[in-house]
Formats: sequence, structure tokens, C-alpha cells
Amino acid sequence: MRLSKRSEVDPFIVMDVMDAAAAAEAAGRDIIHMEVGQPGTPAPEGARAKLVDAMQKGPLGYTVALGIPALRQRIARHYGERHDIDLDPARVIVTSGSSAGFLLAFTALFDAGDRVALGAPGYPSYRQILSALSLTPVDIATRKENRFQPAPEEMPDDVKGLIVASPANPSGTMLDRAAMEALVAWSASKDAALVSDEIYHGIEYERKAVSALEITDDAYVINSFSKYFSMTGWRIGWMVVPQSHLRAVERLAQNMFICAPHASQIAALGALDCGEELAANLAVYRKNRALMLEGLPKAGFADIAPPDGAFYIYADVSGITDDSAALARDILDKADVAVTPGLDFDKARGHQTLRFSYARSTADIEEGLNRLAAYMRREGHIG
Repeated sequence: MRLSKRSEVDPFIVMDVMDAAAAAEAAGRDIIHMEVGQPGTPAPEGARAKLVDAMQKGPLGYTVALGIPALRQRIARHYGERHDIDLDPARVIVTSGSSAGFLLAFTALFDAGDRVALGAPGYPSYRQILSALSLTPVDIATRKENRFQPAPEEMPDDVKGLIVASPANPSGTMLDRAAMEALVAWSASKDAALVSDEIYHGIEYERKAVSALEITDDAYVINSFSKYFSMTGWRIGWMVVPQSHLRAVERLAQNMFICAPHASQIAALGALDCGEELAANLAVYRKNRALMLEGLPKAGFADIAPPDGAFYIYADVSGITDDSAALARDILDKADVAVTPGLDFDKARGHQTLRFSYARSTADIEEGLNRLAAYMRREGHIG
């Protein structure tokens, strides 16, 4: 039995790194995890308590495809609280994580063969999901001068859409309002769909991230409870779509997913009211970021773009190697630190980059930096 050409997507390399790190741990080694963007904190206490209460009251069956009304209403209020946007709850669609949001968005917006632009470096699953849907991802080689964010003058004219992410993975950089406005204007001028990945909103350090919804209603916005709300394994997120697209996305959601997990929807509703706990998590990321910005250059990883948000640092290691995958394996084997090679994020230039995550505890970050520095000294990369 043959496989489809759509199935011939690249692996998600960070998952392979996670597998290698798990095997090392199973063999009794103590691994510091800087490879995966997974918070070291549990779901907020209020989220867990709300789910326990709901489970005691009765079964949690199917919900309507767009999500329980109370959660959609609370997400809409979240935009008022955070961005001063009066958002109609009807435009909110609850999804099984941001991944389901991307599947729904790309299926609703594009036809087979359409070309869709995305910045490189960027989240690899955009490219793989597009390819699996018989769409053509078009990498835009972003520049450090633009903080690894796409700019209108770099865009080809023949694309049907543009995916942006702010804060971005792997760089942690953000689009300011002027840059977001320029991309919105470019998309409108080319009749190209704009998909804004905002899953790291809330994890910002010196200024608040701008939502595309502050500028236009004619965009798809994807968000998630995974990162800021520490709910990666709960697989719960949301998207905001133009009113005129709502029924089309609803039909797709009904058939593809039926609904997002009811239990996760209940927990997400509780998470939105846990501001104090979430602020405490952010304080940890802020401390970890400071440690990384000081410690990575001392360890020999100096060519970086300081992140505005998220919990990643993207480092140019071209002065050390032309094979970032081999370097990542060597660091895991000899330093017991798991890091991600840049090939996940940039097919053309990723062989010369690494991504470091600082989502875990401060103690882990401190130990990881010590191990990295010791490794680089042993290998002769620093004095």
C-alpha cells in the first residue's frame, strides 16, 4: 500500500531531540532540557480546581464545534482587558491547540497549489502543515537587522497568504505596531490572507506584543493556552476569524475535530482568571532571560538577537560549526544539555544556528549554562 506525497513532510526535529534526551534519561543521565518550549510549571491552580469541580458534577461530553459559549465570551473579554478591543465572542473559535487552528486556517483560506509566505527562521510546523495540505510554503529569508521578522519589501508578488509570528519562535523577537501595520497593509494590497500567530502573547519583557486585531478585522489570529498559561499537554487554543468566514470554519471544525476536549475547555476557562499566578511565572522567565543573555555569550554563544518575548534565544554558531545537528548531538552526549539545531526553523541557514529554550526552572537554567560553558572550554571554543 503506497503513501501519499502529502505525507512526505520533514520530521519535527525538536521532537527527535526530545526522544534522544528521554533515552539518555532512561539510561540514568541527568539532562537539562533547553530543547523544547514547554513551561516547567503546571496548569494554573484555578484551572485545575475548575476542572475537578466540573468532573464531580457530571460527564464531560461533546461540546458544540466552536467551543463552550462561556469560554468564547471570556476569551473575547480577554482581548478587551489586554488590547482594549471590543471583540464579538461569535468570532472566537476554540481549537484543539494552536495546531488545529493552523489546520483550520490553512484549509479555509487556501486552495491546493497556493503559495504561502512565512519568515525563516520560523516555526517548522507551518511549513509541514502547508505541505501536507498540498500547499507550497515560501520561505522569506529574514535578516538580523529586521530582528528576524519579515518586511513587505521582501515579499514575492505571487503568494496567496502570509504567516507572521510575534513573539516569534525561535527568535523571540516581536513586530512593533508600525511593522505589523506595514504587513497588514501589504497583505491587503495583494489580496493575500494574513495569519497572525500570537501564541506567545503574555510572555513579553519590555513592551506588550501588538495583536493584528488591533489593526484589522481582516486577519486570522491564532492563540493558545500552551505557553503563557502553562497548558501544553491540554491541547487547547483558540482562533479569531472575520465574521464572514465563521460558518466556513465551523463546518471544517465540525468535520475535522467535532470539538476541542471538553475537559480542557473547562480548565482554560479557569486559567483566564489566574493573573497573579501567571505573573509569577513570567517573573521566572524574565529572570531566566537575564541569565541567558549574560551566560550564553560567556559560554561562547555570543551572536544572538535578544528576545522581546517567548522563552527562546536563537544563536548563530557559524564560528563553531557548519553542522548544528552534529553540535547539538555532541552537546547532549558530552554536556547532558539538550538544545535544538536550527535546521528545524530555517532549511537554508539552520545548519549554522541553535535554539536555546529557557522555559524551565531558574535552577535548571543556571546548571545548563554552567554545563555549556564547561563543554565549550573542553572543546577549545572558549578560553
